[in-house]
Amino acid sequence: MSDSQLPPISVADVQRSVTAELDRIAPVIDSIGEAFARSGFELALVGGPVRDAMLGRPHNDLDFTTSARPEETEKILRTWGEGLWDMGRDFGTIGTRKGPWQVEVTTYRSEAYSADSRKPSVAYGTSLADDLVRRDFTVNAMAVRLAGPQGKERSVVDLYGGVVDLATRVLRTPGTPEASFSDDPLRMMRAARFAAQLGFTVAPEVVAAMKDMASRITIISAERVRDELVKLICAPYPRRGLSLLVETGLAELVLPELTALRMERDEHNRHKDVYEHTLTVLEQSIDLEARLGGGPDFVSRFAALMHDVGKPRTRKFHDDGTVSFHHHDVVGAKMTRKRMKALRFSNDEIEAVSSLVELHLRFHGYGDGEWTDSAVRRYVRDAGDQLERLHILTRADCTTRNRRKADRLARTYDALEARIERISEEEELAALRPALDGNQIMSLLDISPGREVGAAYKFLMDLRLDEGLLSEDEAAKRLLDWWSERG
Repeated sequence: MSDSQLPPISVADVQRSVTAELDRIAPVIDSIGEAFARSGFELALVGGPVRDAMLGRPHNDLDFTTSARPEETEKILRTWGEGLWDMGRDFGTIGTRKGPWQVEVTTYRSEAYSADSRKPSVAYGTSLADDLVRRDFTVNAMAVRLAGPQGKERSVVDLYGGVVDLATRVLRTPGTPEASFSDDPLRMMRAARFAAQLGFTVAPEVVAAMKDMASRITIISAERVRDELVKLICAPYPRRGLSLLVETGLAELVLPELTALRMERDEHNRHKDVYEHTLTVLEQSIDLEARLGGGPDFVSRFAALMHDVGKPRTRKFHDDGTVSFHHHDVVGAKMTRKRMKALRFSNDEIEAVSSLVELHLRFHGYGDGEWTDSAVRRYVRDAGDQLERLHILTRADCTTRNRRKADRLARTYDALEARIERISEEEELAALRPALDGNQIMSLLDISPGREVGAAYKFLMDLRLDEGLLSEDEAAKRLLDWWSERG
């Protein structure tokens, strides 16, 4: 995934893109504009939809801002739209659906955080200009005034140079960045996220303000920080956003494990730059995630980002000039669980990512010792439903510049995957179970549910892993022999 500087966009291309997109969504924006105008209210398409229209990125989620208060907006949308939702009413937002379009209409507003509040206070504004100045970045502070019933043409409103910043791919704030980040500290995370999503450069004064005000992020809830982090990592250019978080000190507060990877290199360069290695592994895992069959995969990407976080705690220099990171996989998995819990990730996400971190070294040694079929089965069993992601992480973890070594590792892993596929076809590895289930075990041994059933099941599972498929008769015989030996 290339992260080089993207070329600027010509203003003419911006104008052509926005015209084409407004023509595409004309059925909905002209209709809703007329509905609000008939009731005496202003309405404008605003924010992300305008920015993306100028970038030639069409989508069907449309945001509007209006002079109408929420209760007035609700009356209009009840007759204009198809369904209604008002979960954002406290922030002045009412939503509806119109054919394929999802529509949200928000009253002109301003909002700010107090010094110790985790939630913004909301005050309604009186003009489009007041509403735009409170937005996070100039490229999101553009609007399109909509036509009224008298046929007034649509017009672009760009009070803060958003078109030029978009064309030159620069991220700036409408007012001072200090005021913007004071109003909502989460905008510092959003700056990194937009850099990752759009490939934009963040203006120097914005970066400076992020450095000075980084500590303000601590008043934001873990859930909101998590959501921005997920969007950043799932963006096309995550290296840009992550590097900005580290540079500004925000990473030290929201993902300190990443900053810790920038360990001081020893004077003899006896180990690679773990931080740069990690970002390269992330990019290489993105290049491989088509194997999963979908779009951006957060679990795969975050596992790549966290796979070596145990190294700073386990680094040890030896007298012979070598350096080791023994058990950094196990330590890293524990650190990953702790961080993801702090960020309020779901249990399933925590388990998936931390398991991948713990397993990411398992492959090493396969080419030297030639694993037995039993070892391959255990590899598949331990990976479980994360096997394909483990394939991706293990392949991405090769960042050597030695082409012969890289080719050898790739061929070795090709061989392992082929072997897994062969054994899977022969033995149904995806459903690794003993030949006998719990009820059969209890009947055969004449025992009740309890620890002995679990011990018997484990014995049969170890047989399955070591020897492959057994018939029920053979499994029963081996189980009875085992039971007899136990006395």
